[in-house]
Amino acid sequence: MPEGPSVRKFQLLTSPFVGQVVAKVGGSSRKLSVNDLNALRLQDSQVHGKNLYLAFVAAEGPVGPTAEEAALQREAACGARCPAQGQQGQDGVPHPYSQDEELQEAQHSGSEAPEAAEGRGNWLRIHFGMFGSVRANEFSRASRANKRGDWKDPVPRLVLHFESGGFLVFYNCRMLWCSSPRADPASDILAVEFHRGRALRALSAPDPICYTLLDQRYFSGLGNIIKNEILYLARIHPLTPGSLLALSDLERLLDCALQFSSEWLHHKLRGQGLHPQVYQKEQCPLGHPLMKGTFGPTDGFKRLTWWCPQCQPAVLPGDGDPSPVT
Repeated sequence: MPEGPSVRKFQLLTSPFVGQVVAKVGGSSRKLSVNDLNALRLQDSQVHGKNLYLAFVAAEGPVGPTAEEAALQREAACGARCPAQGQQGQDGVPHPYSQDEELQEAQHSGSEAPEAAEGRGNWLRIHFGMFGSVRANEFSRASRANKRGDWKDPVPRLVLHFESGGFLVFYNCRMLWCSSPRADPASDILAVEFHRGRALRALSAPDPICYTLLDQRYFSGLGNIIKNEILYLARIHPLTPGSLLALSDLERLLDCALQFSSEWLHHKLRGQGLHPQVYQKEQCPLGHPLMKGTFGPTDGFKRLTWWCPQCQPAVLPGDGDPSPVT
């Protein structure tokens, strides 16, 4: 499913529509009554981790973008001008997972998975599936034939036409109403409020480091692509218990996570695709054969992991004297 940088770009696409009134709605969503959005004003747009939140009020209600929204407005024009992706999902990366895997991941992704509806609020929470995306003023077109050989365009879950004449299209996502965004900015890897100390304490747990990185309580927006890439960049074996790593290693891994996520977003806003070094590759950049395994906690979702045995050697108890994380 789209990771933090992708969802932040989706938010930038919605940002220019804040303050506008919905004139017409459409879409195939069955769990959301799309007609309820008709004649409402889009009041706010926020992103937290892997979730997009849109606030709607009655058309005669006040328009009050948040401070975060005001800051993002300056970047919205760039995001809206970015070339559309050729197909839904992460840029330039194939998606071998099935819809069943997508649903299982959502059930085990911690705070990022949508909870049961809590009753009608004015915030629409949008959680994207594996090929989820947002389009502004255009529809997604089929880039290949489906399994039946048909060239059918993707069916949008929600289409919002605004009085200005522009429109937003949402694909492969689940939506529910909530009273407010359920988010902790201190855990969002792309938020200025991200809490570095708390993240380091989480990484120092005795769990395999690849499990902790996908824990959305501490690394909201960090997904499987980022996980694979930063473990390679930091030269850390994915199954290394965090408690066996020195503080300097954990610091380097966290630096890689923040820098990679920021650079990925930077590239997206310029219409550039992702070129992973190990994710779904057969060799690392140094030409070493990669290994692949499916790892995850006993009660959680298992994700495919790629690593280089030479560049990311296993760490065994007694290999070092890790510094405590305070």
